[in-house]
Amino acid sequence: MANTKFTYTEKKDTRSGFGDGLLEAAKKNDQIVGLCADLIGSLKMGAFQKEFPSRFFQTGIAEANMMGIAAGMTIGGKIPYTGTFANFSTGRVYDQIRQSIAYSEKNVKICASHAGLTLGEDGATHQILEDIGMMRMLPHMTVINPCDYNQTKAATMAIADHVGPVYLRFGRPVVPIFTDPNQKFEIGKAITMIEGTDVTIFATGHLVWEAVEAEAILREKGISVELINIHTIKPLDEEAILKSVAKTKCVVTAEEHQRNGGLGDAVAQVLSQNQPAPQEYIAVNDQFGESGKPAELMVKYGLDAKNIVAAVEKVIKRK
Repeated sequence: MANTKFTYTEKKDTRSGFGDGLLEAAKKNDQIVGLCADLIGSLKMGAFQKEFPSRFFQTGIAEANMMGIAAGMTIGGKIPYTGTFANFSTGRVYDQIRQSIAYSEKNVKICASHAGLTLGEDGATHQILEDIGMMRMLPHMTVINPCDYNQTKAATMAIADHVGPVYLRFGRPVVPIFTDPNQKFEIGKAITMIEGTDVTIFATGHLVWEAVEAEAILREKGISVELINIHTIKPLDEEAILKSVAKTKCVVTAEEHQRNGGLGDAVAQVLSQNQPAPQEYIAVNDQFGESGKPAELMVKYGLDAKNIVAAVEKVIKRK
């Protein structure tokens, strides 16, 4: 592997960033409460439960009820963080989110772990790849998909100060920690990680590190990549997108999600209305997942650095 402009000394799961961020946020704001649907260990909510037992609510395997409880708690001024797998945080409870949370702009933080293919061995029934699309279609909903432990921790703390419903998506596997531990997380503000002139890669979540590795390979081939971390998919940083594409004239989007309805479509919508440009998608192509090791699934479904490199080479020829 080529040398990258970003290095790491440690790998950690993004769900641990959520657990640590929740605890820290709760120490600063006594209105924060935690709800979990029988997955305290998986969601890393144990430290919060131990520190604030009176502010923790175990709802059991009753996710729809958990969303209703969370919506009700906001009426009394509480800031509920709900915790379960992304599949059960969205697909199983879409009606409750739509009717009880999004419609009336309830201040609920829907915190969703084990998103995407990297859930791994639990297979297709648990590997939701439609959740970003489902959540970004809801009026009033903010959708955030951070890239590593540090950014997930920062995002978890930042959403406490945002008034309104939030969908915060994170994952199970250990991944490189490569962003600033002291970063200030700004909702809706994209981060230009590497400046370049030949192509823009817009990446989100676990795909940001894959894009970092792809950039290093492409740099050795003489291709100048602008890499932008789109951690907030809604509201989308349209200004950053248009400014970059005005320079590079072509785009690759990279996400651990279906091609339909995710980051790629959000970017394409902005470009088609303002500044049309050739675009290639790195995403799951209208398929369900399957059981397997996370890294192997990423390769099989075309979500790794090698596939990003190929997409860049393809899109540059379309300029």
